[in-house]
Amino acid sequence: MSQQQATSAPRPTRVQYKFVLLGESAVGKSSIVTRLTRNEFNQYNESTIGAAFVTKDVALDDSSTAVLRIWDTAGQERYKSLAPMYYRNAEGAVVVYDITQEESFNKAKAWIGELQRQNETRTMIALVGNKTDLADKRTVSYEEGARYAGEVNALFFETSAQSGQNVSELFEQLAKKIPRPAPTASTGGSPAVNMLASSGSTNAHGSGNDCAC
Repeated sequence: MSQQQATSAPRPTRVQYKFVLLGESAVGKSSIVTRLTRNEFNQYNESTIGAAFVTKDVALDDSSTAVLRIWDTAGQERYKSLAPMYYRNAEGAVVVYDITQEESFNKAKAWIGELQRQNETRTMIALVGNKTDLADKRTVSYEEGARYAGEVNALFFETSAQSGQNVSELFEQLAKKIPRPAPTASTGGSPAVNMLASSGSTNAHGSGNDCAC
């Protein structure tokens, strides 16, 4: 390879994106994050208190990586007032519902409406119907979810945190849809911080064993 060819080759770049997961309690937000970061599934995740934070690297192309700084927010109503603190200035929002619970789909629509009302126009949104492993109990059709996502210009995925279906693809595709800043060379990067890794963590989870599969 000539010196000119070596000089013109693209330099590796790393960008950081803030992602937030929104949705009702027990739709499987924490299970999706655990599947993404640890490739594990626990049917009885403890309910998140406030929010939990993790990071995950995803490849954007052969020379670029996105460091996803992911906030997994609590779904209980008493924590809803805290949500703007986490979705403000987020590059990506993953709004999750349970395909077996129509009310969670309605609440997902409300979350998307809130993002739009707060003028979070820079936030790319993915609408996610989780728990496809329970398809025999489905109350929200694939077509209904895809149609609404199209209306609000959001990506649409159906996932199973239990099997891992579409979980990695969801985050990779959402990251690739975000307009990329001007490339800059970077070394190192943020270390992975996984507050879901230990059941003894005092900041990631509270008590309770609602099924979040």
